[in-house]
Amino acid sequence: MSEIERETMDVDVVIVGAGPAGLSAAIRLKQLGGEDLNVVVLEKGSEVGAHILSGAVLDPSGLDALIPDWKEKGAPLNTPVTEDKFLVLGAAGDMRIPNFPMPPLMDNHGNYIVSMGNVCRWMAEQAEELGVEIFPGMACSELVYGDKGEVVGVVAGEFGKNPDGTPGPSYEPGMELRGKYVMLAEGVRGSLSKTAIEKFGLSDGKEPQKYGLGMKEVWEIDPAKHKEGQVTHTMGWPLGDNAGGGSFIYHGENNQVFIGFVVHLNYKNPYLYPYMEFQRLKHHPAVAEMLEGGKRVAYGARAITEGGWQSLPKLTFPGGMLLGCSAGMVNVPRIKGNHNAMLSGKAAAEAAFEAIQAGREGDELVEYEADVRSGPIAADLKKVRNVKPLWSRYGLVGGLALGGLDMWFASIFGGTLFGTLGHGKTDAEATERAAKHTPIDYPKPDGKLSFDRLTNVSFAATNHEESQPCHLRLKDPEIPIAWNLKKYDEPAQRYCPAGVYEVVRNDDGSDPRFVINFQNCVHCKTCDIKDPPQNINWTTPQGGDGPNYPNM
Repeated sequence: MSEIERETMDVDVVIVGAGPAGLSAAIRLKQLGGEDLNVVVLEKGSEVGAHILSGAVLDPSGLDALIPDWKEKGAPLNTPVTEDKFLVLGAAGDMRIPNFPMPPLMDNHGNYIVSMGNVCRWMAEQAEELGVEIFPGMACSELVYGDKGEVVGVVAGEFGKNPDGTPGPSYEPGMELRGKYVMLAEGVRGSLSKTAIEKFGLSDGKEPQKYGLGMKEVWEIDPAKHKEGQVTHTMGWPLGDNAGGGSFIYHGENNQVFIGFVVHLNYKNPYLYPYMEFQRLKHHPAVAEMLEGGKRVAYGARAITEGGWQSLPKLTFPGGMLLGCSAGMVNVPRIKGNHNAMLSGKAAAEAAFEAIQAGREGDELVEYEADVRSGPIAADLKKVRNVKPLWSRYGLVGGLALGGLDMWFASIFGGTLFGTLGHGKTDAEATERAAKHTPIDYPKPDGKLSFDRLTNVSFAATNHEESQPCHLRLKDPEIPIAWNLKKYDEPAQRYCPAGVYEVVRNDDGSDPRFVINFQNCVHCKTCDIKDPPQNINWTTPQGGDGPNYPNM
């Protein structure tokens, strides 16, 4: 494929991903450079926002820094948080944790319940008004390198390959979009970001990145039960000691509730079924009463970066940089990363603009790295850097107590009680052999509050052209049955929230075969993260394919 001739397009800055980080970078570049700067944003979703999934309670600090008059310009931040609730769930009841022991950074006063998909659509409008060119439906499949090994661009818009990867009759080779700098803002576990991190050794000397799987449904509920502005977070049941994680329940506008469930992917038991844990949650009395009589209108799933400060890779490489969740800037206890994504985009844009003004290109923008490591993003992430490792080591009760104490200490004195704790194993390495665990019996979904996986996936409106190559690539096709099934009862059957992976057998149970239903994929990247031998490589399908989230 390297001999394929492609048209090239030269611009000043190429941005991969129209999420909050990429759009913030584009807006800031045009604020600084105006018509003299050519900025292109490439988005793999069918439209801006189609692949955006977040809780989300938005800390507006990033937006304040980027577009101070966002209210006057009609940003869709319409639901200020009015109440914070923290619950620990048991099998039949719940206990509310008072707000007063919570560190100040956990307070959601001044934040907004939003659809980040709609926020990104609005940000795209602001960017285009400034002259940014945004191309949705343009998946970026390769990095392009210069003579010195620096990144000079990306390949975008390749269509029409046969299932075996060869060019089909309607093959379009795509274009090489080349820039003086390339910004990777693909979100969690982006395929080009993963390539850059490996090629340039950006994670060398850092703790392994950690992840959670976030699943979300949007419900329309009885107006009598709706409490616009209320934010609830829960811990405990149904996960118990099986895994870390918890739920969020956000009452948005128009009688809608955003309900989601996060499972930390460092769980040990390969029989754990994150999607079914989410479905069980909705039968808890504290949740079921709210949802009864309502209807689910959307579903989706996305991996979340949870490694925090100590897992943040080097952010720059020759010719480019990592923005937002491509690097991992989520504040885990706050369950917030969008504000840091915006701030990182702004910082990257300012560094790139200064470099271009000075006649530079293709070098490392060390100014961006310095800004992130010493500015508001660092201040946000450093205070909470031990919460995740403490939870992993001491479980819900011990982790909650020690993590809270450490956050209070950091809020008051600036440092932490424990220094900087490590994470140890990757999430894939954390998975234990099936022989050490027993299968978990999950109740059958009732079709009212809980739903089977494939029915729910239909509410993600995901679609993939079936004649293209499978974008979920196995390094060794023998491993799922020969190794994973024997050692781990092939956990891909369960950790995937979209039913992509199956082990099928003959009627008598013989001849197990591994089947990949890539058409179901919602681009959460969990398989790329959690597969024990790291045999699955998530790559981009054709542009425009994947979920089509309306209001996530």
